[in-house]
Amino acid sequence: MTSILVSTARCNRVDALARHTSWVGCEMPLPMSLAGSTPVGRWCHKLETMLDPLHLRHKPPETLERPRELVVVCAPMHSNINLSRIVRSCGCCGISKVIGCGSARIIEKIARDGAETVVVETHRTLEPVLKKLRAAGYCLVGLEQASTSERLYDYRFQRRSALILGSERQGLKDKFLASLDDIVEIPVYGLPYSHNVATAAAMAMYEYCRQFPHG
Repeated sequence: MTSILVSTARCNRVDALARHTSWVGCEMPLPMSLAGSTPVGRWCHKLETMLDPLHLRHKPPETLERPRELVVVCAPMHSNINLSRIVRSCGCCGISKVIGCGSARIIEKIARDGAETVVVETHRTLEPVLKKLRAAGYCLVGLEQASTSERLYDYRFQRRSALILGSERQGLKDKFLASLDDIVEIPVYGLPYSHNVATAAAMAMYEYCRQFPHG
């Protein structure tokens, strides 16, 4: 009796898969246990083996139905390591353009494939960049802790948006915050008071991708 109960529990793992899987072309016939009769342990073992997780190194990216319309804009940063990490995250998210200000330089070893797939524009200062993006119809969204900021997980991105990132130490200054359409922040639940800028950027980009999974 014990062995039957164990087999039943193991077979329950594959019930949902069996209901949605085509068995055409499969070498194994459809087991009677999945048709509602008493489970058979050997079938459960074979199916359980099929469901064992396998590490997929360099799994191909998801295919987007349309190009992403998110642009990432970085104020002058103290570390090109952070900028390079942001470029890498952009590559993973299918974001094709980063605008860096100041002495922005990409470290290819850190940016990895993002150094080849992401276009990086450099400008001397941030203010003209914001004006140009606004004129092009982008919603300017600052990632910063501010008196009027909205929690990232409550915010609804517009598809055509520019994510504005401040420097590591000073963040976005008040004069820039005043020129933005929206400000979002990532709540923290302990110290330090904020995430690293590259980490925060990746979180915000992923939230955008979650809202627009197909591009």
